[in-house]
Amino acid sequence: MSEEERLQAIRERIDALDGELLNLISERARCAEEVAQVKRKTGGENGFYRPEREAQVLRRVQTENPGPLTDETIARLFREIMSACLALEARLRIAFLGPEGTYTHGAVLKHFGHDAGLAPMNSLADVFREVEAGSCQYGVVPIENSTEGVVSHTLDLFVQSPLKVCGEVLVRIHHHLLSKQEDLGEIKRVYAHQQALAQCRRWLDVNLPKADRIALTSNAEAARRAAEEEGAAAIAGDTAAELYGLQSVRRNIEDHPDNTTRFLVIGTQTVPPSGEDKTTVLVSTPNRPGALHRLLTPLALNSVSMTRIESRPSRCVNWEYVYFLDIEGHAEDAKVKAALAGLRQEADLFRVLGAYPRAVL
Repeated sequence: MSEEERLQAIRERIDALDGELLNLISERARCAEEVAQVKRKTGGENGFYRPEREAQVLRRVQTENPGPLTDETIARLFREIMSACLALEARLRIAFLGPEGTYTHGAVLKHFGHDAGLAPMNSLADVFREVEAGSCQYGVVPIENSTEGVVSHTLDLFVQSPLKVCGEVLVRIHHHLLSKQEDLGEIKRVYAHQQALAQCRRWLDVNLPKADRIALTSNAEAARRAAEEEGAAAIAGDTAAELYGLQSVRRNIEDHPDNTTRFLVIGTQTVPPSGEDKTTVLVSTPNRPGALHRLLTPLALNSVSMTRIESRPSRCVNWEYVYFLDIEGHAEDAKVKAALAGLRQEADLFRVLGAYPRAVL
């Protein structure tokens, strides 16, 4: 068999596999429609989206992935299939801090897929408000960055909000130089959020030392400007590149390639255990010697690991604080339940903000 004949045979095999994939995806979509019909008859419309079920599916396909596609790619493909199928049952509307093209927008797409409805908001408070009012089923808010630390405003909003944490999303922040120009020498201005400019300072010093650096309110706005101006470039991510039709002149120009932002999915739903979960708790105690030690003792006694603790002023009494704790495991797990019971006894204020699946990378 000649190389041309071999190539033709491979193409025919690909065509056959594409046909099989189409039939299987269509069958999955029909199953989703049947699920929707059953839920409507049983009054279960509010349970169309099941965060723990999606997490279990994504973990399973990653575990069973034979390659050569990476686990991350496999998860992305299945996420989009589930997003399209869920839209046949009930199209979700997701609030997030806009505008479109930001990394928060990218977190929404990573977690909910491209078939979810987008509701960009002007502020984090608006995101909480829209979900509380029921105008959106869920919201996505940033909670911490691996290099910049916690997003204090998000924590403060949780203190006053009845909303729960329903999931988390981890987004590796890769900054790309986006432009209509192909040659670096043609780029005279670089637009970006001030934080992105700072995170790419060394690369810019070496590769674009003479280009003006102009700070804007968001990387999405930077991409919009770069799409409209000759000789301009923006520092932004793939979502902005796709939205504004820009090409990546250089990819991954950030000075710290392990930069990651964690986002929380907020809603009104109580999420059952998925098998790999986290629980986030809000507590406070009077400012007295050993208070924090007593708060954390129930975790140690029940062998429950705490992965994060943050404090914020209580806004009620000077020099008293509320604490946000992330712990491993679901609030319904026996050890976690016992630890939370002990924590409740020690705290003046105690609230489980949510138990939810760990982020699927």
